[in-house]
Formats: sequence, C-alpha cells, structure tokens
Amino acid sequence: MMAKHDSVTIDAVLTGTPKPLARGELSCIDKIPISVPVLADIAGLAGDMQADRRVHGGPDKAILYYPAEHYPDWRAALPLLAPRLKPGGFGENLSGCGLTEHSVLIGDLWRAGAALLQICQGRQPCWKLNARFGCDDMLDHVLANGRGGWYCRVVEPGLIAAGDAMQLVDRPVHGWTVARVTAAILAKQAPREAFAEIAVLPGLAAGWRDRAIKRQ
Repeated sequence: MMAKHDSVTIDAVLTGTPKPLARGELSCIDKIPISVPVLADIAGLAGDMQADRRVHGGPDKAILYYPAEHYPDWRAALPLLAPRLKPGGFGENLSGCGLTEHSVLIGDLWRAGAALLQICQGRQPCWKLNARFGCDDMLDHVLANGRGGWYCRVVEPGLIAAGDAMQLVDRPVHGWTVARVTAAILAKQAPREAFAEIAVLPGLAAGWRDRAIKRQ
C-alpha cells in the first residue's frame, strides 16, 4: 500500500530525558510534548536525550515518528494500559495521523516544519517496551503487528512545531515500504534475493544496510 497522503499535520513534537525504567537502567522512552518550536539537526531534536547511546540516537536514529492512528487499536487490544497508550508512549519524537509503516518508503524525503527528514529504517523494538508498559509481551505484540514506527535522519536542520505540515518532497521508485523492509530485517528467515534489493536502497540506515549485505 502506498501513501494516501503527501501532506499531513504534525500533531505533537516530543522529547525526553533520562528516567529510571528497570534493571537499574535509565531510559528516555517516556516523551512529553513540547509547546514551542524545536530545532531538529543531525543529532535529533534539541532537548531530546538518549540514556544508552550504544543503541539509541545517532544520525540514522535522529527522530522517531510514530503513527498516532495506532493508539486506538492498542487501547482496544490492551485496555488496562490505556492511560499510557497515547502520543509519547512509544518514545516517539513526532506524532501525527495519515502515515503508517505500510504507506511510507525507505528513502522518502519529508519536509517537517522547516526541517528536511529522510526515512531510513523501521523501529526495532526492544525489552524496554515491556518495561515501559509493565507488559511482559509488549515486544511480542509489536513484532507481530508491525506497529513500531520509523526513524528519520535530518538532511536539513530546521525548526519543527506541533501544527506544522509534514509534506512529501521526494520518493524513490523501489516500492520498499518501511513495513516490508522491517519485516525482512527482523525475520529469522527471508529470501536472500530480498536482501540483495534492500542492501542497495537509497537512504537506508547504515546498520540495516550492513545487516542486509551479510544476509545476501
């Protein structure tokens, strides 16, 4: 399924700071909305932090977008967790409706406010989602339904604010959606031919490109 929208509204811009999570570790997964314009640059949003820089942050994980339309489905499936199943719950920096993992492509360029973003990989969930929601199988739910969101790199720095438009600037012709690439990368088994295509996708995050190359 390709994008039905080439322009959507950013409903929320969110940042986080380290807070205790579990296993004696800190995490910035709990994001809160910011009411003023925020600068997005190669490192991400100003004021947004990462507690573990080994696996979070960096140019290819500068900004996490999560589709807000996923939350009603989550609340219906997990009603006891409803208070936490709202924008910011999945650690996202940008929240809006109109785009999903099935409708955006790796390599897409989107103008978000004054910043230019490129979609570079799907979100690979980890145990911190279980701890965040107090649900031992939250990670399994995300892996099963594919509602993980995606990461963007910042191609051109600029201010982003809630209410800004997010507009499609350029789209590659390969047809590899975030959902399709993520499913292949996270699968235990997938056709080698698929990884040959994934490995040469323009805009793909370096880490995922390396993984695709190794699995050809």
